[in-house]
Amino acid sequence: MDIESAVRLCVAKMADAKVSPLAAKSFIANARKVAEGDLGLIPETEVEAIATLPGLDDLPEPSARASALLGELAVLKLNGGLGTGMGLQKAKSLLMIRDNRAFLDFIAAQIQDLRGRPGAGRLAFLLMNSFSTQADSLAYLERYSNLGLGESLDFLQSKVPKLDAQTLEPATWPDDPELEWCPPGHGDIYPSLVSSGVLDRLLKQGIRYLFVSNSDNLGASVDLRLLEHFARSGGSFLMEVAERTPSDRKGGHLARRKADGRLSLREFAQCSSSDVALFQDIARHRFFNTNNLWLRLDHLRDELEKRGGLLPLPLIRNEKTVDPTRKDSPKVLQLESAMGAAIECFERAEALVVPRTRFAPVKSTADLLVLRSDACRVTPDHRIELAACLRGVPPEVTLDEKFYRTIAAFERAFPQGVPSLAGCDRLKVKGPFIFAAGVICQGDVEWTNTGEEAQWISAGTYGAAS
Repeated sequence: MDIESAVRLCVAKMADAKVSPLAAKSFIANARKVAEGDLGLIPETEVEAIATLPGLDDLPEPSARASALLGELAVLKLNGGLGTGMGLQKAKSLLMIRDNRAFLDFIAAQIQDLRGRPGAGRLAFLLMNSFSTQADSLAYLERYSNLGLGESLDFLQSKVPKLDAQTLEPATWPDDPELEWCPPGHGDIYPSLVSSGVLDRLLKQGIRYLFVSNSDNLGASVDLRLLEHFARSGGSFLMEVAERTPSDRKGGHLARRKADGRLSLREFAQCSSSDVALFQDIARHRFFNTNNLWLRLDHLRDELEKRGGLLPLPLIRNEKTVDPTRKDSPKVLQLESAMGAAIECFERAEALVVPRTRFAPVKSTADLLVLRSDACRVTPDHRIELAACLRGVPPEVTLDEKFYRTIAAFERAFPQGVPSLAGCDRLKVKGPFIFAAGVICQGDVEWTNTGEEAQWISAGTYGAAS
């Protein structure tokens, strides 16, 4: 393997595609790590589990001056994802969630609500889009005429080449050249903020704080307690974490590095097979990253300048096929980094435990089922959060991917609305069914149909109370 030849090919390909020099520099650094044998693993022996952390409920109520801090805040939503996992070919944030409202409708309403608070002043709002989501998302948001306060509403995340798993040269796939590229993970936010000019623009406007979250997480709105706490702390980086439940076993967790005592984020792709049991032990590793992050922008600028424009984020190395729908297509490596992993780059970084109400993402139709059900509620400030009766633990829902993976199949299965899940602990549906209105699930509920013809589930209570 001639790594220098591979690097030259990658550099040329990214230059032709007008990938920013900073994003290209970050990618090449990761490609060199892979060539040197770095598997991107964080061994259990190098981290310590975290027993306790301070919590949002420990913070005082916001002071009368807290709303004024909104004028020094920008809210950034990560909006680069397509809903391809659910059969969509558009931005996931355009998916209708409840009451004929999409993610972007709820987000716009949250921003308008914050701007309407006494003394709030200017609150900046931005999307980090991908090439695939930009046009549709901006067109949809034209109905909210002043959302961008007269400035650009977005900037673009980068794209990077998939690498041939054997040669580390850029993968080629003439059948669909777009499949030769992949997103570099949310860690791309840092070089993209710089390359787009957005970081400088915000700082010149007197904006000191940035709140970042995923556009598919409608529990993540600005909490004035958190904003005031972060401002008063003088810290550089704050990660919102939540208690892991059985449904979070495969998600990344927070730990502390033994080498220097700094907080560290470890993703499942960074865990060796021998460490899986400990990684998934939710009593040992108690906290996961909600991807709700608070950043002090002048501190971020200073850290980037010290490090040549890049934060040294840990490598995430994913092995896939160049065409994800064809297992016989060539094997490739996708090199990524996690936005939350920057917690280890700042001396003044902290994590704070938040209620599960601040974490309600939609990664599958099973998540959508929970969000549309009475297990969740819409708050007066336009967030969607778990109902209080669930005490922070969502029902564990499993839908047979063969029959419910896509939105179209999901809508066919629930033509009259989704079941009640407020009293449900676990729901498992295997095989094809069509659900009537008025289905109530209590405790543990499981339906199995081994045939190919859909069975009808009529109104009634099923499970513990049936």
